[in-house]
Amino acid sequence: QVQLVESGGGLVEPGRSLRLSCVASGFTFYYAAMRWYRQAPDKERELVAQISNTGQSTSYANSVQGRFTISRDNAKNTVYLQMNSLKPEDTAVYFCNAITENGVYWGQGTQVIVSS
Repeated sequence: QVQLVESGGGLVEPGRSLRLSCVASGFTFYYAAMRWYRQAPDKERELVAQISNTGQSTSYANSVQGRFTISRDNAKNTVYLQMNSLKPEDTAVYFCNAITENGVYWGQGTQVIVSS
């Protein structure tokens, strides 16, 4: 059974940082490309960042480029999203996504609220 469990969300002031984690199980993590998406209230889900299975290739949405960093630890079956210089418009539920040989899977999401 595939599981993606996100953590690390919370309430943070503008300009501060958070690190999200997503622990994966039930599939061969090393072979899976991983993504972080987010969905703000009344908005469509958007792709924030993605990383190749080896971690050598990453890409970002324009809105987070230079502020967010995606990384992975294949020994721990974990993908991270380091979010710096957070803005109120980063407020959303953040979802981990795995592209595996058997299909695409989603985590349950973790809420991030950026507010003073």
